[in-house]
Amino acid sequence: MESSKRLVVKIGSTLITNHGAGVDHAAIADWVRQIANLRARGIEVLLVSSGAIAEGMQRLGWSRRPHEVNLLQAAAAVGQMGLVQVYESAFREHGLHTAQILLTHDDLSDRNRYLNARSTLTSLIGLKVIPVINENDTVVTDEIKFGDNDTLGALVANLVEADWLVILTDQQGLFTADPRKDTAATIVREARAGDPELERMAGGSGSEFGRGGMLTKVLAARRAALSGANTVIAYGRESNVLLRLAKGEKIGTRLLADTLTLDARKTWMAGHLKTGGSLTLDAGAVRALRQEGKSLLPIGVTAVSGVFERGEVVSCLAPEGNEIARGLVNYSAAESAKIARRPTSEIETLLGYIAEPELIHRNNLVLL
Repeated sequence: MESSKRLVVKIGSTLITNHGAGVDHAAIADWVRQIANLRARGIEVLLVSSGAIAEGMQRLGWSRRPHEVNLLQAAAAVGQMGLVQVYESAFREHGLHTAQILLTHDDLSDRNRYLNARSTLTSLIGLKVIPVINENDTVVTDEIKFGDNDTLGALVANLVEADWLVILTDQQGLFTADPRKDTAATIVREARAGDPELERMAGGSGSEFGRGGMLTKVLAARRAALSGANTVIAYGRESNVLLRLAKGEKIGTRLLADTLTLDARKTWMAGHLKTGGSLTLDAGAVRALRQEGKSLLPIGVTAVSGVFERGEVVSCLAPEGNEIARGLVNYSAAESAKIARRPTSEIETLLGYIAEPELIHRNNLVLL
């Protein structure tokens, strides 16, 4: 990380709230000190902070995380006040301004709002302001939640084309198995982001106060790699962890991106947490997309699912059901169903017009 110019640092709920006891002012002050040091050295830092719901629970005297969405939203609204106050005060001690950014999936799934969010964040960075980013838990519902702030951190890394995503957690890193159950488990020091074996190693969920677990961190690393960002998963209470990582010290687990990265528009498509629908492809179409770099033609589609309009992002599924690509579709769901399994030459006869000869042009398609 010694040559990095832009970092996204995500700090988990368990760390922020000291296992649910309330916002840990001393710990936050220490991370802020390190971020201020990095900023003084010309390294741009964006902070993704969990902890709003956990802090709200503590303020409201709740010992258990509720299941009702309205109560979670209320806790987030209460907790966000305390969280922002702590960050603002801590950064002010170092002469730095902060900005609160609350995001939902809708903000990043709509292309215009995605570009607006990117513009705002890059402007703040240029003004030497530290963006403090969180999911907008006060308004989201189950259908549009990021699901965890590890995913949000990865999407922000994609959004601003960061060099590294730093995930600070209460674990030392990724182990080959759960060290609490397997004494032979060893830490994974370095691997390729997206390696399917990592997901097997990372099975399991998060703590009572956080929604994520090691699996969400591994999946976040895979997502961050789409824009070329490497990921490190490290113990957040390690002494001077951010400063030591920035100097190149190998702490925790490093998950490295492949050298080939997606352009901004394809990164946006790949970053969708939900799509308008899906197209199931036959083996020939999968081969054409994966190995030959071709567009998706109607004849290669065996099934259409969901409700979507022309121009929406849809998933492309292999015959066995796994997602292999995403793209901007040229026809609505109803139209796609009519022309599926038919040659391009019949589109006009079937629909009464032809918009494009392809269902998805290769320039509007990203392989996953």
